[in-house]
Amino acid sequence: MKKVSMLAGSLFALVLQGCSPAPQAGPGAEARAAKPAVQAPYAMEDFAKVRKYDAHVHANTTNTALLDQARQDNFELLSINVDYPDFPSIDQQHDDALTLAKADPQRFHWATTFSMQGYTLPGWREKTLAQLDRTVGEGARAVKVWKNIGMVEKNADGQLIFLDDPGLGPVAGHIAALGVPLIAHQAEPYNCWLPLDQMTTNNDREYFSKHPDYYMYLHPEMPSHGDLMAARDRFVAAHPKLQVVGAHMASLEYDVGKLGQFLDRYPNATVDLAARMSQVQYQSLRDAAKVRDFFIRYQDRLLYGTDLTQAPDSDPAVFREEAHAFWSSDWRYLATGESQRIDMLEADVPGLALPRAVIDKIYYANAVREFGGAKGQGGAH
Repeated sequence: MKKVSMLAGSLFALVLQGCSPAPQAGPGAEARAAKPAVQAPYAMEDFAKVRKYDAHVHANTTNTALLDQARQDNFELLSINVDYPDFPSIDQQHDDALTLAKADPQRFHWATTFSMQGYTLPGWREKTLAQLDRTVGEGARAVKVWKNIGMVEKNADGQLIFLDDPGLGPVAGHIAALGVPLIAHQAEPYNCWLPLDQMTTNNDREYFSKHPDYYMYLHPEMPSHGDLMAARDRFVAAHPKLQVVGAHMASLEYDVGKLGQFLDRYPNATVDLAARMSQVQYQSLRDAAKVRDFFIRYQDRLLYGTDLTQAPDSDPAVFREEAHAFWSSDWRYLATGESQRIDMLEADVPGLALPRAVIDKIYYANAVREFGGAKGQGGAH
């Protein structure tokens, strides 16, 4: 990987202050000497030393490859169960999570979910609330809802069920009373509604060209991105006592300015960064100062996450290598000033070199606040 020199101007002014020459003696010298020096940003050699938390993974197996790599790279994990047809059943995800949590309760944490099957039938609500009581009692740190709400599930009249559907209100209130956050994945990336030649990343361009059924640009009969965001926002506003984590940058990954406006409007919301780093890097190539300022301004509202998924049939050794590569790449971008090649953008992307205090929050402290961490462990190291 190539290293980049620190950019001139305001972007790295705070970083460079930590390396400036000592002030000369004279009037005010004592006051200047008492002012603490600004720390240099973290480096790659700090990666394994700093305590970290990946707040969005899927360990869909009892194989410990993900957990083993987390130990090596100094991560705690939140493995999220989800009502997704390509994953093992919800019951199997639940059993796997309990097994891994028992194997390493200090490092492995998990989020529960519920099925929308039978939503329109009598008894669904009572069954779902009882299940949430049981799984939170077993140690679940959060509840997940997926994009099938808004894009797949339909009511008795054949109409799509959105997140602000009245039938989901009592579930949201119950989750708030249980004292755990709701992790909400609503919509696809914004690229899904754009022509292929206007998409910002190669991975989205390739995926949606090969999966036209999921490519919303080809399906004007489906809700727009704006429709799904409006329903989500109405839901968040209607439940101010419910802590909501917007998965995948709340599906506003395409514009950190719009994401900042969302966070400003809803003080009960935070967001994770899972599987959206390349969209952030696309923006920082065009305006690095804007992106860096976003991370600093909202340092208390952002959670590091990857969406790493260990499938039951994955090769453990290969998966460990991939996990380490993902984690290392993101650290290089967020924590250091080094440049790296990002294939999804076909470009070299300089790192943001965020201040250490910001990294400590995004990578650990915020997740502990939202989901809890290792018992008796505080701080970021």
